[in-house]
Amino acid sequence: MITWTTYGSWLQGEKKGYVKHGVTYKENIILKQDCERKMKGKPVQLRQNEKEIVRQTILESAKRFNQEILAVSVYSDHVHIVCTYVDVPIHIIAGYYKNACRVALQKNGLAGRIWTAGYYKSFCFDEKSLQNRIKYVTGH
Repeated sequence: MITWTTYGSWLQGEKKGYVKHGVTYKENIILKQDCERKMKGKPVQLRQNEKEIVRQTILESAKRFNQEILAVSVYSDHVHIVCTYVDVPIHIIAGYYKNACRVALQKNGLAGRIWTAGYYKSFCFDEKSLQNRIKYVTGH
């Protein structure tokens, strides 16, 4: 499962919590304000047509890796993908999806930075964990 967020939508220090280097932290208003001051653009919230562009781009881009997308959800502030394993490093795959979506969105008029740096990944080693992630993504 791969997850990433839109630029400025999930800052360190957020009330809802945040993850850094795999550790979950609670709200820190001073840290959040510092992050807001450092932003170089406005937070990005994808509109309905932009969410569909991202969804379609992911489905089309998966063909490059011969990868099956088992579930995908695109929200105004983040993206979830559950995909099959392929013999390509996960950072290459995540980067490719994010970049392909950025290019597609820019072709449709969205300017500036779109995604936050990085992504979250989790691996499924059994059928139960795979089905739980698919259920989470499709029901999220």
